[in-house]
Amino acid sequence: MSELSHIDAEGKARMVDVSEKPPTHREAVACGAVTMSPETVVLLKERRVAKGDVFQVARVAGIMAAKKTSELIPLCHPLGVTSVSVDFSLDEEGNRVLIESRVRSVGQTGVEMEALTAVAVSALTIYDMCKAVDKGMTISEIMLLEKRGGRSGEFRRERP
Repeated sequence: MSELSHIDAEGKARMVDVSEKPPTHREAVACGAVTMSPETVVLLKERRVAKGDVFQVARVAGIMAAKKTSELIPLCHPLGVTSVSVDFSLDEEGNRVLIESRVRSVGQTGVEMEALTAVAVSALTIYDMCKAVDKGMTISEIMLLEKRGGRSGEFRRERP
C-alpha cells in the first residue's frame, strides 16, 4: 500500500500538488444501491411518487454533485469535468434501485471522487423523494467500479 498523499511529513492534512503532472484523459465509474419496500419499487416503476419524476431529479442532483465535489470533500481539487452521466435500473427481485455514474475529464488528477459523489447524492435524492412512503430505505454498496487515466493506471472491479 502506498503512503497517504494527503498528509505531509508532520502528519498535517494537505492538498496534493498536481501542478507538475501532465493532463491526461480521466474516467471513473461508480455504483450504489437504494433498497426499499416492494411497494416503493412499484411506485417508482409506475412513476407515481408524489414529489415527481424521481429518476430525473436524482440524475440532475448527481450531475450537480459531481461538479461540486471539491466543495464537499475538503482535499479534492476543483476539476474541469467534461462529462457526467447517472443511470438507474430497477432490480425488482431485490427491491432496489441500482445507480451507476460515469465521469470524464482531461486533467492532472482523477475523477473517482466525482463519480462516487454523483452516486451518493443521487441515492440521497431518491431517499428524499420517497421517504414519505418508505422511511426504511437503505443506501448501500457505493463503490468505485472502474478508473482509467493517470499515473496509477487502470482499476476495475466486478459489479456486485
